[in-house]
Amino acid sequence: MSAQPEHPADSRTLAIPHTINDIGSALTGEKRARFYGEVLAAEEKNIASVMRRWWVIAMVDSARGADTSRANVAAGRNLVSLDELTDRINERAAG
Repeated sequence: MSAQPEHPADSRTLAIPHTINDIGSALTGEKRARFYGEVLAAEEKNIASVMRRWWVIAMVDSARGADTSRANVAAGRNLVSLDELTDRINERAAG
């Protein structure tokens, strides 16, 4: 009998719920403070767009390997063109 799972673990990042509390909790430090400042200062008609923009930032920050990726970009290592990235995404989506 094997201790290995029958199916590989899901490597996808779980989506952060679209609530002010969940988005704020997913952010850290200065980003969290800026998010709350923007969402609290937003007019009613603009709250959704502020939340959507910060949700994307929180999702990118929570992606596995995000810190390594940022370090690589800062150092000019392992860079990928947008065309190559698009091809990779399309290959994964296809199959």
